[in-house]
Amino acid sequence: MLPPASTSSKPEPVSRLVALTTILAVLAVLLLAAAPFGWRAGLWHYRISFELIAGADLLALIAGIAALLCLAVGRRRLGRRATVAALCVVLVGAAFALMSWQTWQRRGPPIHDITTDTDHPPAIVAALAARQAEHAATADYGGTSLAQQQKEAYPDIAPLVLSQPPARAYDLALATATAMPGWHILATDAPAGRIEATQASFWFGFTDDIVIRVSAEGVGSRVDMRSLSRQGRGDLGVNAARVRAYLAALKQKAGASEERAPITQN
Repeated sequence: MLPPASTSSKPEPVSRLVALTTILAVLAVLLLAAAPFGWRAGLWHYRISFELIAGADLLALIAGIAALLCLAVGRRRLGRRATVAALCVVLVGAAFALMSWQTWQRRGPPIHDITTDTDHPPAIVAALAARQAEHAATADYGGTSLAQQQKEAYPDIAPLVLSQPPARAYDLALATATAMPGWHILATDAPAGRIEATQASFWFGFTDDIVIRVSAEGVGSRVDMRSLSRQGRGDLGVNAARVRAYLAALKQKAGASEERAPITQN
């Protein structure tokens, strides 16, 4: 007579649930990786990528919560591998939750065009062809409505006034722009006091256009700047942060230049 079949080899329900959460976590990571790849490869619109990221967030959250419950309720019935897998899934869910929370914290008004001169913003010129080829948003400034939203969200964005004459200020502005990490200089026009550049985001490769204008201001100079995204509505404060970073770097360079200037005697 044959002995009764053993059921010990059958995985516990909690172990099967851990396996399912692991599959969901892996799928979430794959969706997160596919989102920028599809946009960069021209396979779909960036809005589809954002939907994929939202789906990845949801899958990772569900998987993380389920894995945490498995650890809390069925820890003693889990083997070593299942326990390690559950812990990994919980970490993946926590990482996705943290990224979503950081994105939420950085939310701002639905604008992506920031300038120090809302009355006469520097115009996009050199990048117009590239923007058109990319089917980007219009480069025309949004007027008083946009200016009001910027003022409410980023009241510190303002022109930088330097004591150096325009020619010297332009040289400093260009040197600063050239040294900015990730910037690519598109065009320079010293007589017009104009510099154009671009910067692409790391994850999606979204390109933002940058214009710097140096003009006379009394015996010194005034530096205006505009940073404008090609895609999307909101920018999570990226353009405002870029304007702040550049003007702070230029102010520091201009101050150092004044300190090194030779003292002349009459």
